[in-house]
Amino acid sequence: MPPPHDMRIYEALVIPNDALDKGGMEILRAGLVDDELYVTARRVFKDPATWGEILGEITQRLGRIYAAEGEYKVKEVIAAIENAYAAEMGATPIAAPRRKRTKRKPVARKPARAKTTKRANKRPSRKAR
Repeated sequence: MPPPHDMRIYEALVIPNDALDKGGMEILRAGLVDDELYVTARRVFKDPATWGEILGEITQRLGRIYAAEGEYKVKEVIAAIENAYAAEMGATPIAAPRRKRTKRKPVARKPARAKTTKRANKRPSRKAR
């Protein structure tokens, strides 16, 4: 029986098979409902700085997800997320990575030779006399 029309369905992500096979614990869940962010988390780390490592790993994985779709490069995604994070936290944004430009090596040029002209009336050397 389908749900009534007034009931909305929340689209949760699938739990990875490895997590189901090995067990473990969900530590963070984030969802959007009517453009509002809902977060639940467990305080599992003694040192809150560990969350920075977790968020860093999440950022790298998001970079790979976007890059796999071909529109962005991993570094571009990471820079965009870092800048948005810095702005949200009130920090100065980090400069986005610049695309690498191939540097052209300067062409080695030979020194210009002095042009020699032949004299019509070339005198013999005095030493030869």
